[in-house]
Amino acid sequence: MSPFTFPPAGFGPGSQPDPEGELQYMPMPSGMRTYSPHIPEAGEGMAEALALLAEISAACTIAAQGGPNASFDLATLSPPARRIVADALGSGEVSMKLRGLPAVLIQESVFAGVWMLAASGIDRVEVGPIPAQVLARAHMPYRPAIGTLAARRNGLANGPSILAELIDRSRRHRPGALHVVNLTLLPHTPEDLDYLAEALGEGALTLLSRGYGNCRITALALPHLWRVQFFNSMDTLILDTFEITDLPETALAATEDLSDGATRILDVIEAIR
Repeated sequence: MSPFTFPPAGFGPGSQPDPEGELQYMPMPSGMRTYSPHIPEAGEGMAEALALLAEISAACTIAAQGGPNASFDLATLSPPARRIVADALGSGEVSMKLRGLPAVLIQESVFAGVWMLAASGIDRVEVGPIPAQVLARAHMPYRPAIGTLAARRNGLANGPSILAELIDRSRRHRPGALHVVNLTLLPHTPEDLDYLAEALGEGALTLLSRGYGNCRITALALPHLWRVQFFNSMDTLILDTFEITDLPETALAATEDLSDGATRILDVIEAIR
């Protein structure tokens, strides 16, 4: 029989011996963050801390019903009570940095919609879908947008067209509207990204949400314009978009989350008692 009727030897999956003697698999995604309550130990300042936690729980219920944000000044607490409150609230999966004066660090607690704000002269908890300062200051230019004055480099492809669409949509935005430009689906070059970065500038807010992978949201210097990037748990960029909206939905604490937070805080209070 002609050798050409047989498949070639020594090629294809399984044809080569494994030096380790076992199959090697690609690492699977891991590291998903989940809610886990923490019960502080009883001690001095406990009654003061529990009273504040009860007020925070009530504020979560009001916010879940569409009520206004509520703010609680932690600087008025005694040091022991302040430590107990911080221990009970913990650190959740969303962090924000708000540049400018004053620069503010914002950390979500393990209860979604309960935010801890720290800055020079600021030490407080705010309850609501998003802290009020974020909406007020997000697009204040940290690096100004220069639009079509950005230098046109060799290698540009769709950058100028994308810029024209973003500027137009930013100007015509209406409250509640959403327009998405998906860079993942659009042909573009590294030069396009450099061009857009220079043209659109940078706002005051950077947000990182850590869950099953990461989401990074950056406010740009044009009003209502956000860069939203999703990374998988292997830290590979899987979705890269511009959003023209009031605030990306990913950044907001949902109504259901605020309701759950109210219940879970009460559970922590009961466990301590």
